[in-house]
Amino acid sequence: MDLDPEDGKLVTLARSARARTGAAEGAAVRDDMGRTYAAATVALPSLSLTALQAAAAAAVSSGVQRLEAAAVVTEAAELDADSLQVAADLGVDRPYVAGPDGEVRGS
Repeated sequence: MDLDPEDGKLVTLARSARARTGAAEGAAVRDDMGRTYAAATVALPSLSLTALQAAAAAAVSSGVQRLEAAAVVTEAAELDADSLQVAADLGVDRPYVAGPDGEVRGS
């Protein structure tokens, strides 16, 4: 799947977040002003967030109310319901899903 450069940047940021932490997933989101936020899976005894939930939380805590796009890098075949719901809550119907190699498998 060919992505425009801005969406390709989201996949690169998501890959970097995942690689930097060794997490199961990495995610990146872009808000309606072009700012990007990246995060990895959070798996603590007291807090569990998917990478997309963590990236969305970073955006929302910065005052964002709407996202333009989102990308998740994962080995999973598809995104879990919680990730899809947080994307939908912020206006993204179909986040990009890519494998660890950065190859986009779908949106």
